[in-house]
Amino acid sequence: MKKLIFLLTLIAVMALVAACGGAAVPATSSDSGAGEQQAATEGDSGEQPAAAEAEAAESSAEPLKVLLFINGVLGDKSFFDSAQRGIDRAKEELGIEAKTIEAGLDETQWEAALVDAAANEDFDLMIVGTFQMISYLEKVAAEYPDKRFIIFDAPVNYETCECDNVYSVLYKQNEGSYLAGVYAGAMTTQDIEGMNPDPVIGSVGGQEIPVIVDFMVGYEQGAKDTNPDIQVIRQFADSWNDPAKGQALTKAQYSPGADIVFQIAGGTGQGVFEAAAEDGRYAIGVDSDQALIIEDADPDQAARILTSMMKNVDNSLFRAISLHLEGNLPYGQIESLGIAEGGVGLARNKYYEEMTPDEVKTLVDEAEQKILAGEITVETAFQ
Repeated sequence: MKKLIFLLTLIAVMALVAACGGAAVPATSSDSGAGEQQAATEGDSGEQPAAAEAEAAESSAEPLKVLLFINGVLGDKSFFDSAQRGIDRAKEELGIEAKTIEAGLDETQWEAALVDAAANEDFDLMIVGTFQMISYLEKVAAEYPDKRFIIFDAPVNYETCECDNVYSVLYKQNEGSYLAGVYAGAMTTQDIEGMNPDPVIGSVGGQEIPVIVDFMVGYEQGAKDTNPDIQVIRQFADSWNDPAKGQALTKAQYSPGADIVFQIAGGTGQGVFEAAAEDGRYAIGVDSDQALIIEDADPDQAARILTSMMKNVDNSLFRAISLHLEGNLPYGQIESLGIAEGGVGLARNKYYEEMTPDEVKTLVDEAEQKILAGEITVETAFQ
């Protein structure tokens, strides 16, 4: 009997152990699920901080620091002022930080000023312009390979310098000047006060250098395509900041019958406008829409600027900075911007609209479309 009771007790204990063992399986499975959930949570925790750090880094990233170096001074109401407008627009729309250095009119100080700026200014991207700065920039760019540089209206020589960090932007000023020539050639014989019936127009350049001659080549071709008998007077002031010289040269062109003078002379061109207002003749501005720029200060001069051949330095620099921020600016290369790219064009402002007969407007518009379609090949001073 005792053996029977002991046997029954032993069976009961074994059953209880088996039951406890069976209960342990789901518990283990549940722990595993909790472990997977914990691992998933840790994974999320690991990803979330990474994303948060990236977002924080993006939001706290310092803005692009841009340095505009001008080998001259602001206030020319054309070329350098246009560059400054492009920088100002980039500050407003792209959120960059920018500083402008005006190196002054003494050419002997430009190289030292550029070297000093590169060494001592805090910048990510430095922008310079004009052919006078090419050799200086080639040296500086090689010394600062981790910095980025833009040169406008002139290219560095990529074959001879270590300039993979330099982007060069040029303008097809001959294309825009062709339109100015078509316009002047058509306007010079119009029955408008201040115009005489003689087909004579003129131009005043700052210096006889290829880029200025390129303006004149396009201008003269456009004028002669419009009127083969036209006479175009070409003169150079040998200065970019001598309005008195510009005025004297312009008056000398008005005397033999020119009634429209195209100024391509920077600050010297202010004298062209002065002469036009004094003599009751007309002028064509350059680089910027100069009539609108000076109309508040001198409405009489503005009314004598029929149009301007705009070299859109402002648009080109804004475009370049935008492409840099996107990582798409082609450093180590040259780009040439013409009518198609918005690099050059003719100002069609209120003065143009008021003074220009419809048939002349049509003539200019047709010439522009023919250039875009490749039906007109504009000559150039560059070979």
